[in-house]
Order: sequence, then C-alpha cells, then structure tokens
Amino acid sequence: MSRIAPKSDEQKGAEAEVDSFRKDLGPFVVAAETTRMAMVFTDAKAHGNPLIFANDSFLLLTGYEREEVLGQSFDFLLAPGTDATTLAMLEGEFESQGQSGTENAYRRKDGSEFWAATFISPVLDEAGAVVMHFASFVDMTKHRDQRAQSRMLIDELNHRVKNTLSTVQSIVWQALRNADPVTLRDTIESRLFALSRSHDLLTLEHWESAKLADVVKTAMEPFGIANGRSERFSIRGSSVRIPPKATLALGIALHELATNAVKYGAFSNATGSISISWAIEPSRAGKRLVLHWREKDGPPVSPPSRKGFGSQAIERGLAHELDGLVELEFRPDGLACMISIPAPQADIHE
Repeated sequence: MSRIAPKSDEQKGAEAEVDSFRKDLGPFVVAAETTRMAMVFTDAKAHGNPLIFANDSFLLLTGYEREEVLGQSFDFLLAPGTDATTLAMLEGEFESQGQSGTENAYRRKDGSEFWAATFISPVLDEAGAVVMHFASFVDMTKHRDQRAQSRMLIDELNHRVKNTLSTVQSIVWQALRNADPVTLRDTIESRLFALSRSHDLLTLEHWESAKLADVVKTAMEPFGIANGRSERFSIRGSSVRIPPKATLALGIALHELATNAVKYGAFSNATGSISISWAIEPSRAGKRLVLHWREKDGPPVSPPSRKGFGSQAIERGLAHELDGLVELEFRPDGLACMISIPAPQADIHE
C-alpha cells in the first residue's frame, strides 16, 4: 500500500516555492540539481521538515517523481518499522546547528529498502535563523552487504581454524602416545602435510565442497607419483562431492592407510597394488557413502598385537568427525578397509 498522501495545500505551496528557492540560492541549487549525490532541502519553519527540493540523483535513488515528494514530511522516506529511538535521533539531527551524520534504512517507491548515510546541515538566513535544512544521502547498501559478508567469512574462518587446530591437536596427541622420539617428528610432519594438501584442495573449491575423486587422488599423490607407484593403485567411484569436514577427515584417513601400506602392506614390495572404490548405498538409517580400500599381492598380513596410531586415527577420527563406521580386515592377501559415512545431503551427484 502506498504511503504517499494526497497532494495537500502544504505540498502545493512547496511546489510554488521552488522557483523563488532557486532564485534565492542561485548557483548552489543548480549545482545541487546536477550533482551525482542524492540531495534534498527541507523547510525548517514547517512541522515535520517537509521537502521543498529534491535533485535528480535523489529521485533516481528512490524511484519517486519530484511531485510525489515535494511537501512530504522527511519521515515519510524512512523504512516501515523505523523505531522510536531512530526517529528521535533523526529529529535531534534536524535540531542540531552543525553538520552531522546518521545511517538509516529508507524506502523506495517500489517498496524496496536501502541504507544510506545521511548528512544534515542547517541553512541560515541573514539574521542567523535556520530556514532550511540541506540533506545529502550516500547509498550504503552494498557496503553493509559487504560488511555482513565479511563478518560471515570471518565467522566461517574462525570455525575452520578451530576445527583445524582440533585436528592438529589430535595428531600431536596421538603421535606422542604412540611414536618413539626418533620417529616422532616424521610422524607429525607427514600428517600435517596431508592435512595441508586437503586444505589446498578445499581452497581451490572455495571451501564449499570437493570431489571425492580429487580427495582420494590428492591423498595418494605423494605415495604414487613421487615413488613410482602410480600404476599400482586404481581409483573408481561415482561422481560425489563431499563437504569440507568430510574432505579433511577422509584425507587424513587415506593418508594413514597409504602410510601403513608403505611400511607393512602392498606398497612395501614391488608387486603389491591397491584399489580404492566408493558408492552411495542405501541403509536403514538412510543413504551412506561407502568407500572400500583393498590391498593385494603384498607381503602376508596378520592382525597387529595392538592398534597403532594409524588405526586409531582412522577409527576415532571418522567416528568422531563424521559419524562414520570403519571396518579393518587383516586378510592374508592384504588389508581391507571399509569406511561408511552419511551421504552428503545436497549435490551428491554432479
């Protein structure tokens, strides 16, 4: 519903006053009419500071026609729901004798709202009395949107940093419990590098999600290309994108499996191979993303006497971070690992 009142005697008088207003202020009014900054003049002698002049930039910003605003109270420009505190503050700005500024929400003719920094200055007559107010508007809508976006990005960054520090803390804590002093440095560094590679992948994807195929390839790259084993593992699976949290957790898990394969499994000899596959599978609890790691043609495998750092990192990490299930089978022909996590809720397939 339009908030514009029918044309009143006050408005008609304001329209008639425009010509004399131009003559009184001369070149200043001409400059105000042509500037790109939105500007209005109000009558300080009348109640409500009605508008007696509006330049083209103001009309372009608000969408009104000139005859629709002349004679209207300044408050009619404010967005619906403007609180009493803001109204009192704005009234105080008009009563002030010096230039000041506020940031308020305003309403365009089409009902849309915008934010503007408003600077109000008095116009004095020869006797020093305030006869008009000059108000200029600087559209702050984009700036406020960018500021809100920046706050959101900072909050997201804080969240990521906390998650990363938690992961690092877990890596160091587990390493201190399981690794001897000689291998402690390599144990921590290798896992931090794995975490870094997952971070790099997510950065390329703007931290929105990542292709599972890319997560697997990124995790396996140091064990393949750098060591001549790229022909000894296969990767296949449906086109699935996973969220950042799953990217980091699976990156660490795959690193642990590959590290174990280099030390004890299929990558510890010249003939072993590894296959990695995944698919979305139904379950009673809903769809799940199931990943299989299978080794073959490596040295004979037997269950360890105790769980090492890698097994604990996989089982505890995935269970804690992703509500995941992990099954490790130490088969004579090679290690088999099944990882099951809830399927991504959105953008499962590209």
